[in-house]
Amino acid sequence: MKKIFYLGELFCGSRGMGYGAKISSAKLNGKSYEINHAWASDYDENACETYRKNVFKENVICENVHNLFRLIDKGKIKLPKFNAFAYGFPCNDFSIVGESLGINGKFGPLYFYGVEIMNRYKPDWFLAENVSGITSSNKGSAFKKIIKELKNSGDGYNLTIHNYKFEDYGIPQNRHRIIIIGFNKKFGNNFFFKIPKPSLKITTTKDVLTKKIPINDPSHVFTNNSKQVIERLKFIKPGKNAFNSKLPKHLKLNVKGAKISQIYRRLHPDKPAYTVTGSGGGGTHMYHWKENRALTNRERARLQTFPDNFVFFGNKESQRKQIGMALPVEGAKIIFDSILKCFAKISYEHVEPNISLEDL
Repeated sequence: MKKIFYLGELFCGSRGMGYGAKISSAKLNGKSYEINHAWASDYDENACETYRKNVFKENVICENVHNLFRLIDKGKIKLPKFNAFAYGFPCNDFSIVGESLGINGKFGPLYFYGVEIMNRYKPDWFLAENVSGITSSNKGSAFKKIIKELKNSGDGYNLTIHNYKFEDYGIPQNRHRIIIIGFNKKFGNNFFFKIPKPSLKITTTKDVLTKKIPINDPSHVFTNNSKQVIERLKFIKPGKNAFNSKLPKHLKLNVKGAKISQIYRRLHPDKPAYTVTGSGGGGTHMYHWKENRALTNRERARLQTFPDNFVFFGNKESQRKQIGMALPVEGAKIIFDSILKCFAKISYEHVEPNISLEDL
């Protein structure tokens, strides 16, 4: 006997979230609980191709979200039936890096399309994801507004909000994300998601990056670092960056104002990596702890726990963006597994949320 949730996904990207849902499951007394994909949408052509190749071939709609809803409203697109929903709404305006315009920016208001999905289709449950900086955006008012609208969408949802530190779940990367899980109130006012207890298992960069990668892997393309960059890296020790290392005068960076700690920062072999990002100029590509070079996209993908057979489409920078904007695959799987366990009524060790609805 099988219970299947059919998932719709907005702003899907290449998404470790979608792949994590695909490989999740729960089973009790001969009944299995699974997630199948119904549809997904994103505006990025390469990300959509990546999604089709690895996650779900059909009903991947490559459209700007504004156009998507216009086409839905005009009856030109009809979403397949679904009873679960996930979206990592754009984080550009909520990140602590940048102007932090929050809900007043170009991307900040896009969260509302997810609210509109819930209002129109009333899925059994949803997962929303964003950067931890969202809690302080617009002096906290943006987050309160988003939570209120998600809670009251559809017929109402029981929300559980938590700032996950994925390195505590065995992910080889310090990555912190706000995850909001909503269960439809039709299942009862006391039916809430339970946050899985961290394993506190530490997976280091050395654990995942020392395993050999085939030289013909199309995502294992080395950056052509300049002689100056290579020379600079020789003076930077593991875990250190260009600003806290003793560099010769001709190799120092001429930077005024804030000095970002990630610039030419080497990984530490015995610790999880610092956060993988999807964009950035010189000095932001993440650097090997021993070899004087930037990481390849396949190495970054390993830090995001994508399997080595996961194929990324597009050029080198497009792949970097897809990898950096994803939720870690294994982290997503842990959360989706737990959602299924809640519906299967399987008990598991859990912890209290570190963000309280009462404080919002």
